[in-house]
Amino acid sequence: MGKGGRSAPQDGAGTAKRGAAGRALLGRPITMEEVRQHTTPEDAWMVYQNKVYDVSGWHDHPGGHVIFTHAGDDATDIFAAFHPPSAYKTMEPYCIGDLDKASVERKPAAQRDFERAYRDLRGKLVVAGMFNSSKAYYVWKCSSNLAIWAAGCLCVILSDSFAVHMLGAFLLALFWQQCGWLAHDFLHHQVFKNRAYGDYAGIFWGNIAQGFSVGWWKNKHNTHHAVPNLHASSPDAHDGDPDIDTMPLLAWSLKMAAAAERSAAGRFFVEHQAVLYFPILLIARISWLLQSLSFCFDLAGGVWESKGSDDAKRNFPLRRAEQAGMVVHYAWFGALLATQLSVVEAVVFFLAAQMMCGFMLALVFGLGHNGMATYDADARPDFWKLQVTTTRNVSPNLFVDWFCGGLQYQVDHHLFPSIPRHNLPKVHAAVAAFCKENGVEYHEASMLAGTVEVLSHLKGVSTQFIGEFPAM
Repeated sequence: MGKGGRSAPQDGAGTAKRGAAGRALLGRPITMEEVRQHTTPEDAWMVYQNKVYDVSGWHDHPGGHVIFTHAGDDATDIFAAFHPPSAYKTMEPYCIGDLDKASVERKPAAQRDFERAYRDLRGKLVVAGMFNSSKAYYVWKCSSNLAIWAAGCLCVILSDSFAVHMLGAFLLALFWQQCGWLAHDFLHHQVFKNRAYGDYAGIFWGNIAQGFSVGWWKNKHNTHHAVPNLHASSPDAHDGDPDIDTMPLLAWSLKMAAAAERSAAGRFFVEHQAVLYFPILLIARISWLLQSLSFCFDLAGGVWESKGSDDAKRNFPLRRAEQAGMVVHYAWFGALLATQLSVVEAVVFFLAAQMMCGFMLALVFGLGHNGMATYDADARPDFWKLQVTTTRNVSPNLFVDWFCGGLQYQVDHHLFPSIPRHNLPKVHAAVAAFCKENGVEYHEASMLAGTVEVLSHLKGVSTQFIGEFPAM
């Protein structure tokens, strides 16, 4: 199939050339069965508000590969969750026709009514101002986080005590963890209506402050939001959740564990994954740093190279700012270690800070989705059920609200990702009432109980794996 929209070559009139099949269908309704035949990045059709769009080959989509997660499917709700109204015009050149009304009517009436009610709820939240941020709140969050950074640095600069230095490492780890939540808010465009402001604020809190590439993160995280806990339908599709792509270390389903059947190392990790879970969390940040560096500087085997997205790499709009941000991060952190600590002390400090941060970040990430339902991408449920059944809320209290940075309301955040975290308690009340009214149950647990659920799930997968694939 030819490319859709802006990625396509242009004809003499300046109109994007579409694939041959797409051009042939112009002028007549397109059935949902026909849409479902176009599911790969190079041959991708999707539905939005009963219109069909050909987005084949759009690798320079600003949000990354998330555009392909709903190839062959209805993307109405996930599109609305991620985009401002101004984005609708951008989609117009990609439209190849209307969806056949009969295809829509085949959907059960109860499902259509439920979707309408969800969209009505979204409209009510917009009217209630739930999508508007408090700038004073974010000034406080940014300022208080910088105070943690200053305290961590001063522990290194003003003391010769190893114990005080380790306190500084912990404070920097905490600073980086909280930077993650701030970058998350800015890059979800919760704070500013102007998306450029959010992107540059994200580079400050992501690249400069904590050494994470925001471009790498957005591509990965947006895809996760669109298809949480989904196993990809095929290796060449982009409809799987990268956040559960944790093999050969952790398997969240028997399907994932099966990949370790013939590997001695893989079997060891899967069979003992409940015991190894916390040690693995300790190295999580180091892995993410390496992926970020690979993304920013085109290192061999990087994220872009492995995904074949050279177009996206070239067209990422903040590419140079990202690279500069990464240099600044390692400059300030490297200078702190080199000028204040011996080589041995610097290595110990570096590893301690990275491991403590990785543990604190991954602990919250794991509570959000790990141990919840997983699905095959080609058998996924509707948007609402997918988001709710794959997601766990954490019971809020003062510590949880601060430590989890808004992700304690993970269900509510997944349904409405651009709502600022300070409005999520009110949104949670509306979502809870909606779920009760429509017979939908969401899961909530305390931080301790949720972590136990994660470990129990890992143990359960190990037991299944041993039973299904006994050692020879």
